[in-house]
Amino acid sequence: MAETEQPELPLPAPPLPGDLPPLPARMINEYVYCPRLAYLMWVQREWEDSADTVDGRRVHRRTDRSPGSFPEAQELDETTPPFEIRSLTLGSERLGLVARLDILEVEDGKVSPVDIKRGRRPHVDRNAHLPERVQLCVQALLLEEHGYRVEEGFLWFAESREKVRVVFDEELRRETRAAIEGLRFVALSGRIPPPLEDSPKCPRCALVGICLPDEVAFLRKGEVSPRPIAVGRTEALPLYVQEPRARIRKQGETLLVEVADQPPARARLPEVSCLVLFGSASLTTPALHELMRREIPVAWHSYGGWFLGLTQGLGHRNVELRTAQYAASFDPRRCLALARGFVTAKIRNQRTLLRRNWRGETAPDRLLLELRRHAERAAHAPDMATLLGIEGNAARLYFGAFPRLLKEEAAAAGFAFEKRNRRPPTDPLNALLSFAYAMLARSLTVALVTSGFDPYRGFFHQPRYGRPALALDLMEAFRPLVADSAVLTAINNGELGPKDFLRAAGAVALCGAGRKRFISCFERRLAVETSHPQFGYRVDYRRLFLLQARLLGRHLLGEIPAYPDFVTR
Repeated sequence: MAETEQPELPLPAPPLPGDLPPLPARMINEYVYCPRLAYLMWVQREWEDSADTVDGRRVHRRTDRSPGSFPEAQELDETTPPFEIRSLTLGSERLGLVARLDILEVEDGKVSPVDIKRGRRPHVDRNAHLPERVQLCVQALLLEEHGYRVEEGFLWFAESREKVRVVFDEELRRETRAAIEGLRFVALSGRIPPPLEDSPKCPRCALVGICLPDEVAFLRKGEVSPRPIAVGRTEALPLYVQEPRARIRKQGETLLVEVADQPPARARLPEVSCLVLFGSASLTTPALHELMRREIPVAWHSYGGWFLGLTQGLGHRNVELRTAQYAASFDPRRCLALARGFVTAKIRNQRTLLRRNWRGETAPDRLLLELRRHAERAAHAPDMATLLGIEGNAARLYFGAFPRLLKEEAAAAGFAFEKRNRRPPTDPLNALLSFAYAMLARSLTVALVTSGFDPYRGFFHQPRYGRPALALDLMEAFRPLVADSAVLTAINNGELGPKDFLRAAGAVALCGAGRKRFISCFERRLAVETSHPQFGYRVDYRRLFLLQARLLGRHLLGEIPAYPDFVTR
């Protein structure tokens, strides 16, 4: 007997709770294209611009205007003269949908939505991909809900200047309703869909650096090495202002840095990734508002360089991530597991820095062996107290050998080093280390905030008022690789000398000119590319900070079994 084909019955999702906003038509498009992308954008509120999204906004600019009045459905009939209306927003509480129509054409009593697409018409069946046709059909459903007669719509491809007709037949309507119900189920489930595997859609996706499809798949299965993250080159860099009398204000698309009796310095806002202020430099309210609108954080340091805090706009809206972060931070077992990784990575990277930069006549084999043993003990520490003791002993060995990484000329120039001290530092080298760690803490705080974390709730470092505990956790692995390395470079290359430091009451600090030179050295270090030990591709440290923050998020949300600490080869 031939097998009979089982009919598919639609499974409607539960109705949307009253406090949830309606689903936008664009999110239905994204769900058909990639359910994970729709979840990231709609539920976790993730976003990152790409060249395609910026160009898409440019293409839509002509339709972004007030639609004016629009007749009710019963006012339209065959005698109504043809006309069109632009930028019309429709919503329906019953359907739980909302859409913004680029253009609505009216003729013979019927209405036809027109959706504008930035690219060229694809050479596929029906001259358009399913996600675009579904998005247009959502607009048709909303128009019908308001009583209008809709039979067809159009997709306008701006680059090729072609208009594609889309008929709203029963098949397309069925697929559209299934997509609507599917997105509702996914949104209400609270579980992010798995990433696409080796999909050609991923490399050009604006959220590939947030979604990390190849990285998540590799860390879960370990089968195929990830493709390099394809991100556009950014020209945005931190803007440092350390003149205490400086005043920063906004003028058009630029920031003006004004100091009395000097011509103002200018920085274009699109080229600023973070505004870093030292001491009493002031910022006008309009400039602060514009920085908040553009999601450009303002980092505040004391004149001596201590990182004081961060000012930002409304902040990241990924509540799921922060909920998972808080839950894990109150679980002693998860805290210990993460802390073991942080400390182990730090000790292993300290060992690598010593091996690469040793200037003694004989190799420090015994020291390197001791640090390896400390790293192994840290990886299996039974509790936090033991882990802290291991970290302290490893730091004593590491800083005890730090003078052997300096050129002889450096010690003669006043950079002699006996032991690590701080609060306040009592010699130039310790002053440099403290300043470098403050810079690193600020950089990682910005990366964590950008990724949706609360930087003040950590797993290894205890939360205290004004202390970015999670940033201090993540920076453990990067202390030797970024901060200590930048300090060694600045000293051994002769970029800093005794005249670059101020001494008062037994404390030592960088002067303004010395701080400026070291900031340049630190930023150069962040621009250095390194090979990721798990994924194999090369990435600079600025992007690496964001990548590691995103991977921590993927672990806390249960997508990968463990956080992959960064340990250089």
